[in-house]
Amino acid sequence: MTDRSYYAPQGGLPPQSQLLTGRAAFTTAYAIIPKDVMQDIVTSSLPFWEKTRAWIIARPLSGFAETFSQYIMEVGEGGGSDNPEPDQNAEAVIFVVEGNAALTIEGQKYLLVPGSYAYLPAGCSWSLHNAKGKPCRFHWIRKSYEAVAGLARPEAFVTNEKDVAPTVMPDTNGAWSTTRFTDPNDLRHDMHVNIVNFEPGGVIPFAETHVMEHGLYVLEGKAVYRLNQDWVEVEAGDFMWLRAFCPQACYAGGPGRFRYLLYKDVNRHAKLSLK
Repeated sequence: MTDRSYYAPQGGLPPQSQLLTGRAAFTTAYAIIPKDVMQDIVTSSLPFWEKTRAWIIARPLSGFAETFSQYIMEVGEGGGSDNPEPDQNAEAVIFVVEGNAALTIEGQKYLLVPGSYAYLPAGCSWSLHNAKGKPCRFHWIRKSYEAVAGLARPEAFVTNEKDVAPTVMPDTNGAWSTTRFTDPNDLRHDMHVNIVNFEPGGVIPFAETHVMEHGLYVLEGKAVYRLNQDWVEVEAGDFMWLRAFCPQACYAGGPGRFRYLLYKDVNRHAKLSLK
């Protein structure tokens, strides 16, 4: 996989002549936020972030998803933050899809480019600024870290997708693979943010039904995705939000690759109380 493509929203506003019919959906099992919904008027501003706006595409909701929030951040020239995270128990992953960012973690400086991936443990000191003139756009996925007595907390790290070899799923002849940025056997981590890759014709050949909550942002390509009892068309720039145990499957018919950024909560006991 030599060339990589990452879709990023640009904002704007549709003309008054555009038809209202669209693919946005919010059900008891899943939600779809298609790319054409991510316009200027649905962005949010955040405290202590300068020249920045965010599309907030996931947040914990009563009676729906529970474990994470996900933002698409757009940081303009001269923008960024020295005080980005208000919650000291929030761990995070940053994945850059466009532009460059200067990231500092505990005094260590990194230049982030498209494909860069950073894990930020809960309570660490970090800052981020636009490193060049054009806007920098990145995903910021946040989760309250679930500490376990006797288990050390994971450290911060920065890498890039191009430096991580995808793991081919068994018996798929390379049609389905997963780019894993953390070791699945490292139980210090309570969330995984991976990239799932399908070559044209690749499928998830059964309805996955499991305890992990999901956020799926389509980075590249198009496919038909099974969500609960529905088959829906999705394309680059769309976001899907799945409750735990929502059945899911996929058929990537082409003509190009289909890839998405995937969040899931992992490696912890199920809570026995909703409090």
